[in-house]
Amino acid sequence: MPLLFVAAGAFAATMLGGALALRLRDNLHLILGFSAGAVVAVAFFDLLPEALDLAGGVHSAATVMSFVALGFLLYLLMDRLLVLHSHAHEEGDESARGHVRAGSLSLHSFLDGVGIGLAFHVSTAVGVVVAVAVLTHDFSDGINTVNVVMRHLPDGKAGGGAFKKALRWLLVDAVAPVLGIVATLFISVSQPVLGLMLALFAGFFLYIGASDLIPESHHAHPTFWTTFMTILGAGVLFAAIRLAA
Repeated sequence: MPLLFVAAGAFAATMLGGALALRLRDNLHLILGFSAGAVVAVAFFDLLPEALDLAGGVHSAATVMSFVALGFLLYLLMDRLLVLHSHAHEEGDESARGHVRAGSLSLHSFLDGVGIGLAFHVSTAVGVVVAVAVLTHDFSDGINTVNVVMRHLPDGKAGGGAFKKALRWLLVDAVAPVLGIVATLFISVSQPVLGLMLALFAGFFLYIGASDLIPESHHAHPTFWTTFMTILGAGVLFAAIRLAA
């Protein structure tokens, strides 16, 4: 029963964050700045500590950090391959890059659900703590999913299609943690393996934040407010994760 309420909360938090991003898309550069800080903060303050804790009994810190670097480099290769033989401003290419980014965020959300489910297998108390931590950044996940799609397929190029694509990916991202929770009812993943998986996704997030969201939020916009929003995004996620710990 507790897992049912947690799954509903994860879905609602993700949809609420995405709805905010869609409503305020005229000020997308500010939301991008906030999202950049949030993505980097989740990687540093949530995914990496969890990865080290879960994998620490079996794998060294150097091994965990190697998986972070692997995630970063794999995402870089995926990003570069999408534009290897095409023009950077072609709509199809930009759309593909947005889909890859949204897909990685959805996969991370699925892992969030797996983490919640496994935590509840340990005890209800541990499950509640992990669930609160996940819910605090599911809201940000919704914002980030919408942003990466809108970033690579502006409404001006898609004739409104970007809005529909963003909404579809938002639904995928909102359902993903629910599926992750359900999956743990039938399968189990060892903590060391889950730790390495989280480290891999930390690398993904660091690449998305550092090479995509931060540069785009500053492009052709005053850097003061976008920088302020980036720091605010990191600060909000840091505080939320610490309060939930």
